Amino acid sequence: MSRPLLALSAMVAAGVITTGATALPAHSQTDTVRHASVRDTAISHARANVTRHAGTFGFGAGQRLHVKDVVIDADGAQHVRFERTYRGLPVVGGDFVVHQKADGSLRGSTRARAHAVKLASVTPAVGAKGTAAGALKRAHGLVRDAKSTPELIVWAADGTPRLAWRTTVQGVGAQGQPHGEVFVTDATTGKAIENYDAEREATGTGHSEYTGDVAIDTTQQADGSFALIDPVRGHVTKDAHNLSSSSVKSSSGTLFTDADDVWGDGRKFSTDRATAAVDAHANTAETFDYYKKTFGRNGIKNDGRGATVFVHVGTHWDNAQWSDACFCMMTGDGDGATDPEQVDLDTMGHEMTHGVTSATANLRYSGESGGLNEATSDILGTMVEWYADNPVDTPDYLFSDQSTPPWLRRFDKPSLDGRSADCWSKSVGRLDVHYSSGVANHWFYLASEGSGAKTVNGVAYNSPTCNGSTVTGIGNQKASAIWYRALTVYMTSTTDYKGARTATLNAAKDLYGASSPEYAATAAAWSAVSVS
Repeated sequence: MSRPLLALSAMVAAGVITTGATALPAHSQTDTVRHASVRDTAISHARANVTRHAGTFGFGAGQRLHVKDVVIDADGAQHVRFERTYRGLPVVGGDFVVHQKADGSLRGSTRARAHAVKLASVTPAVGAKGTAAGALKRAHGLVRDAKSTPELIVWAADGTPRLAWRTTVQGVGAQGQPHGEVFVTDATTGKAIENYDAEREATGTGHSEYTGDVAIDTTQQADGSFALIDPVRGHVTKDAHNLSSSSVKSSSGTLFTDADDVWGDGRKFSTDRATAAVDAHANTAETFDYYKKTFGRNGIKNDGRGATVFVHVGTHWDNAQWSDACFCMMTGDGDGATDPEQVDLDTMGHEMTHGVTSATANLRYSGESGGLNEATSDILGTMVEWYADNPVDTPDYLFSDQSTPPWLRRFDKPSLDGRSADCWSKSVGRLDVHYSSGVANHWFYLASEGSGAKTVNGVAYNSPTCNGSTVTGIGNQKASAIWYRALTVYMTSTTDYKGARTATLNAAKDLYGASSPEYAATAAAWSAVSVS
């Protein structure tokens, strides 16, 4: 059913620029009341700044702001991230970040990339029913037992705001896993704008090796048994019993319980269903702890909430994915012949980082922003492995090497997989997001370890540069700190590779100063992958 829209005025806030240096983010979790007060004050100031500088933010009649995230620096500087609606419709690509000094005054400048566009009295020519039918037809072959849900939105991701239908098709994938596709269609012309996966998937094939004997946090229940409920972090681990429905919810499946608090048998292709749950439960905890102890981030959404983790999803499903819909992580049983579950450290960190990205910059899973989305999960998922420093799963720059030997993707020269890009070009945005991510992965390796031949933890690497330069690394701790701050403070949903360079340089300036070796290395690594 269509409905009229009298006038549309929207502006995309994308390229965010600030000046000045601040310290590393510091979040206190010990004084909840004070933290909430500072956060509320920052939001209040940000709303006032948007109203006061309405032209800068493209803010006008019919629009409402919704707070998505707040970052408070150690020096009191504030970064408030907003999404917006227009007359109740979500504005896709209308997100922006307000940067403020400790006193709440606007800091530097925050600029929108697109111009304001007005559409006079518009009634969608393409109705919800027809849109849903078209989406189901386009999803044929990708999703079985599909159901569609159309939603009228303001599409502004490409800088030209217009009415569109965003239709989510949920069903079952080829291997029995829950799967969804999202189709965006111009509401006036019916022309397809884009489509993408509703979930954030990995593309591994398995061969999971477990992380040895590990301590896991469990909860003893009233009857004396133990359950895989983490009392410290709040996450729970469940058996999906090979559920193939697309309607997986956090309440689905069966909670793992045990009489003596001893879980699994440590074998590959184990018939003990709790064995996969051990790795899933432990590595979810490692991911939670990495973000909290490294960045002060209290959970995926920075709200202390733990995720639900499902193992044994689908039938012979050789993959893993994060789903915002159920706020859960799902892993399959492998192919049933050669590949076990994908529950190794960097794979778990990768998938849960999709949740962090969704809760912050929300990089669109399409084009260059989609490649940056995947790269964020590769980079920070790999850093979970470095944080855990497990002797069985030695830290490296080979993504998913334990579950997909010898590796699924690598950082020093991504093109060695035969599909990923080492260097940026105008065609990168047309690649699958798992391959366009190579440019950012390559940047991360160069920024961390530098160019040329090097052996790290027994693994030989040899990273070239696209411009023939020599790059000196600053270490992966600093490189990942720069990336995380860029993600949570400067990137927005439509950030592309050029925007990522600007975002990381702003982050390096904040953390280490504009004249620092870290700032210079950040710039040099981007130039070395042809992003300038």
